[in-house]
Amino acid sequence: MLSITGKSYRQCDGVTRRGFLTAGALGVGSFSLVDMLRAEAEQGIGSSQKAIINVHLDGGPPQMDTIDMKPDAPSEVRGEFSPISTVLPGFQVCELMPKLAATADKYTFIRSMVEAAGRHDAFQCQSGYLVNNMDRFGGWPAMGCVISKLRGKVTDPAPAFVDMMQGRPLVRHSARPGFLGPAYKPFRPDMNAFFKRDLEDGMKTELKNQGTNHTTRLKLGDDLTADRLSSRSELLASLDTIRRDVDASGMMDAMDHFSQQAAGILLSGTFADALDVSREDPRVVEKFTADENIPGRHVTSDEPRSSLKFLMARRLIEAGVRCVSLTISDFDTHSDNFGRMRQVLPIVDHGLHALISDLEERGMLDDVSIVIWGEFGRTPKINAKAGRDHWPRVSPCMLAGGGMRTGQVIGATDRTAGTATRRPVRFKDVFATLYHNIGLPADRTTVVDPTGRPQYLMDHGTPLPEVV
Repeated sequence: MLSITGKSYRQCDGVTRRGFLTAGALGVGSFSLVDMLRAEAEQGIGSSQKAIINVHLDGGPPQMDTIDMKPDAPSEVRGEFSPISTVLPGFQVCELMPKLAATADKYTFIRSMVEAAGRHDAFQCQSGYLVNNMDRFGGWPAMGCVISKLRGKVTDPAPAFVDMMQGRPLVRHSARPGFLGPAYKPFRPDMNAFFKRDLEDGMKTELKNQGTNHTTRLKLGDDLTADRLSSRSELLASLDTIRRDVDASGMMDAMDHFSQQAAGILLSGTFADALDVSREDPRVVEKFTADENIPGRHVTSDEPRSSLKFLMARRLIEAGVRCVSLTISDFDTHSDNFGRMRQVLPIVDHGLHALISDLEERGMLDDVSIVIWGEFGRTPKINAKAGRDHWPRVSPCMLAGGGMRTGQVIGATDRTAGTATRRPVRFKDVFATLYHNIGLPADRTTVVDPTGRPQYLMDHGTPLPEVV
């Protein structure tokens, strides 16, 4: 988490801006984010950036209650929801996602994801690899960390990778830099200041045991207030004078890369404004805001206004971030699967529709690749608690944007949505596709491991020929 002390700025919803990320105290006055980026582009400063938004459906989404409906299956499999037709002939989705149905031509639906690790975190959805891969060197890095290494610069006004994940993906440190080292950690703001997502008791203990090492923390001390950061040179001078104290306390933690980048971030109205949705056109905020009266919120589920995460992701990409990860919780429906889906699926439906249409209106959709998935699927058979349990054998995925060919369905499953029967797709295939979309061919691009040996971004997997 990055924070500085200073004045508190209150959002339209009553949450203080400093409570989330007080990096914007220097602002840009009435000059909006879009105005700044346009001016920079006209001066040759800005550049068109390919980017990725990784949407993790925390807990594992039920394939047969989302995009692989089985209305003819036995009652103990098909569940309570009815399928509705989409704009794609013969393809149906759950009745809880009418906006997805109406814009299905903007997506590629994958109903045959296989080889899930079965772990309750987001690591495979962040990297394509298993947790123990390259474990003795620190593990394989998340895709965003790789992008930060290969495409980020310390002079950038925004970090290359921003991790907005909550719940299990945060607690279990899913977006880790692995063998690339701590200089390529994701920038991880405190999302709980904006979007409340309670943790189960066990995960609270896990998070406490992690300490602060799994977060990016650059707290610049009480004597360095926002009011004093009136110029880049003053900040750099202040950093130089406190470097000894900072290093002694461990706050830098060998983070020269971040200490350099922090100078730009702290003084960047662009980045700070991207995190401040109150600076967005109120009509756009309203467009992204889901119905606050969606009933049945579970204690570990996201609140309806979490649909604004999709707006924040778009603003971050617009500000120069190249990879954003976010979560919508909670799909871990061992009990009350149907009641909880009635609450969480409309949030996903609303947020995705707003994001896709907004990117399209701004001419950004072809540059931004979007992937929506979870760590595994759910059991075809409904359990005694009217829930669905873990099912790594097959899971759903959706792709959008990035110049990909959309309006199609890839793969199929058997009559209970329990086994892939046509065109199995692996996680590494999806990552190869995403890397391809941002100009990093995974079978030809390498990063160097701690032994000095180059490692291809993907040791297996090929871009999906159906979409690229």
